[in-house]
Amino acid sequence: MTAALSALALTSTALYASPALAGLAHDSVVSERPVAWTPHVLDGSVKAIAQVGDVIVVGGDFTRVMAPNRTGETKRAGLFAFRPGTGELLTEFRPEVNGTVISLVPSPDGGVFVGGDFTTVNGEPQQGVTKLSVPDGKRVTGFTASLEGGSAYRLAQHGGRLYVGGSFTAVNGQARTGLARLDGVTGKLDPHLALTLSEPRSGRLRVQELAVSPDGRRLVIGGTFTVVDGERRYQIAMIDTGSSPARLSAWSTEAYSKPCDYEEINTYIRQMDFAPDGSYFAVVTRGGPEKKPGLCKTVARWENEDRAGAEPTWVNYTGGDSIHSVAVTGSAVYVGGHQRWMDNPEGDKDAGPGAVERSGIAAVDPVSGKALAWNPGRTRGYGVEALTPTPDGLYVGSDTDRLAGEYHARLGMFPIA
Repeated sequence: MTAALSALALTSTALYASPALAGLAHDSVVSERPVAWTPHVLDGSVKAIAQVGDVIVVGGDFTRVMAPNRTGETKRAGLFAFRPGTGELLTEFRPEVNGTVISLVPSPDGGVFVGGDFTTVNGEPQQGVTKLSVPDGKRVTGFTASLEGGSAYRLAQHGGRLYVGGSFTAVNGQARTGLARLDGVTGKLDPHLALTLSEPRSGRLRVQELAVSPDGRRLVIGGTFTVVDGERRYQIAMIDTGSSPARLSAWSTEAYSKPCDYEEINTYIRQMDFAPDGSYFAVVTRGGPEKKPGLCKTVARWENEDRAGAEPTWVNYTGGDSIHSVAVTGSAVYVGGHQRWMDNPEGDKDAGPGAVERSGIAAVDPVSGKALAWNPGRTRGYGVEALTPTPDGLYVGSDTDRLAGEYHARLGMFPIA
């Protein structure tokens, strides 16, 4: 290990030991053996998972769920909730949305924010974003936010404020293209976050992904945009949300400006997540079938600092397969997709020198950027779209039914080792 990485490791260790951490940190990598008590999702895919108190809420585009012992098939369209430890479905949690749930975030008052591609909630008009009470699944009528002209792709919340990224053009009748901040109680649009995103690299303008730092002072967004408030920001930008009004940070990078996909992929950035101490964030990407230069089909670490022309601290390449999800716990950077290998910068849909096999899910060392030994494996399919750490472990949501060599249909949980 170099002197620089040694210093980074010491700094990270000290920070993760601090009781003042705002984010969720794990002291160790989770087990390779999933628990036996998660329900099975029998069709579609799981796209979002959130813990709300002592309940786990699951969202996606599925219609049928089965008990952990593979009995008692139950109809659930896009949303259900269960008790961790037993997998018991909450019979009273039966909300109805007329489309796909893409993102879930717990609210500070014990409910759950829901984002996705829908126009009604429990039979009432409400487009793209809503708030549900838990455990009864009722629509919180005081939260009146509604999107126009598109959907929500990613939600995040901090300090009672809800961040929404997506393809919409207005919120509550007021113009907002792709990015908005709402009052978490009323759904009222926050006028102090009103940046202008423009000049999409392909397709329509949208924010595909966003992540807020544990202290709430930084927001990182990824999407089709190439300009933010008149400044070049190619597919990724950092916003200073600690100021009022929020403003574009000096942080910038050209690392995602290289083409690495075909026209159908309007942005190849997929998910991003901050470390529990907020010192860095990780970004994962997908890409087209051909090997091209740049950061397609990778996970990369970026330091949280106001620096123009930033370069990644490290990059881990799959060698030809997309990564769709990421979760940072301090002890590991977990990634999920339909990758076959990690540590594979020379690979081109094959295993290059130094590549390690990691079927559909992997853990990367936060300091070195190399794959950790953790290797449960899963049936690859389209890939993992939901990775959600909790104090007890790591939940995984996907479109396939084999995890660590066992039957776990579209949903599983790896406990703390």
